[in-house]
Amino acid sequence: MVACLISFASATPGIATFYTKYVPSACFGNQDQGKMIAAAGDALWDNGTVCGKMFTVTCMGPRNPVRHPCTGKIVTVKIVDHCPRCPSTIDLSQEAFTIIANPVAG
Repeated sequence: MVACLISFASATPGIATFYTKYVPSACFGNQDQGKMIAAAGDALWDNGTVCGKMFTVTCMGPRNPVRHPCTGKIVTVKIVDHCPRCPSTIDLSQEAFTIIANPVAG
């Protein structure tokens, strides 16, 4: 899914996927950080400087053949992990992804 990532200062287009195992994480170890979380791909990671930062994400359209995956909603997530060599810019928790898009698109 093509996503728009909005941090405090700017909007950046990227690719969003989802994952389902949240602990342990690169930023917070075994501390549970809830469900509205994400792992940063290499493009965002910046040696962990994004740990704990909040990003607002919205779906901009499909990246695969799923038609009309977007819900029209936005979600704000906390970066808690690193997703090295991921094909995505941001790897959302499944719960966060489901708010903005059909999980089949993930």
